[in-house]
Amino acid sequence: MRAVPITLFGALIILLLGSHGWAYTEQPVTNGGHVSGKVILKGPPPPSKAFNLITYPEPVFCGRISTGTVWRLLDQFRVAPDGGLQHAVVMLEGVRRGKPFPASSPTIEARDCTLAPPVMAVRNHQDVRIVNMDPIIHDIQVYEVAPFESEVMFHRPLRMNPYHPKADAGVHDHLPGTPLVDTIAFTKGRRVFYLECGFHEFMQTWGVAVTNPYYAVTDAQGRFTIPDIPEGVYTLIAWHPGMGGILDMKVVVLSDDTLQVRFEFENAKDRRMAHTKMVDNPHFGIGTLDTFGERITIQPTHEIQTP
Repeated sequence: MRAVPITLFGALIILLLGSHGWAYTEQPVTNGGHVSGKVILKGPPPPSKAFNLITYPEPVFCGRISTGTVWRLLDQFRVAPDGGLQHAVVMLEGVRRGKPFPASSPTIEARDCTLAPPVMAVRNHQDVRIVNMDPIIHDIQVYEVAPFESEVMFHRPLRMNPYHPKADAGVHDHLPGTPLVDTIAFTKGRRVFYLECGFHEFMQTWGVAVTNPYYAVTDAQGRFTIPDIPEGVYTLIAWHPGMGGILDMKVVVLSDDTLQVRFEFENAKDRRMAHTKMVDNPHFGIGTLDTFGERITIQPTHEIQTP
């Protein structure tokens, strides 16, 4: 096993526009090599984003996951005690042929006013399937993004199952609605997309396009493994939606060998607007009247979030 040093590309645009193309040929791989390692975030991560539920539709249902003080938190940085960074995508660039590249549609699920998975890898021109498990309607907006611009991929309502109980807004019941199926089709060399609910801004998923099946998403400890790689020299890239750039390194993969690597992201910056931070406001607090004059109570009955 060999350790490999890292280098840092200064901007995400290198990932977006530096594609090796989408061509890939499937063929058997014998005695393939493996790349395994860990992605680390050095230094403290930014605090969670905070959204006042009073300002969004269905605050009682969505508030079942909240702080207990009408705030819903969105934590983009899941970091283990030793700095291991979850939900980073690690991918090999330059692999022209190798193991099968599955074409099945990935699924994003809306459940309890969250979207899962929060980070994913997709193929260009691949369908994505989005399912609403909540007893409320969501609104799906998908954008392809680049450092200086973004464009709409598609925008659709995400219908709920019509047989959900409607008597209790806080009911905890999950029934799948009719899936929304649409195509992730990138233009202008872009490779990153962002999906959110237009009704609930705290519902977010990020994705990156991969050019071959040699990729992995880091686990809760920041670890990953990419197996069965044809012998060769490639570029290994680590990307995380909360970071402003990517990490890359040249790697030499040998047959029947495991290459151990380590990526370290530094200086994660808080790029949020001020309105996403928790600030006491007498107009948007517990007991506030909603727009129809009905007093509402927001209780974290499913999960209590801690800032």
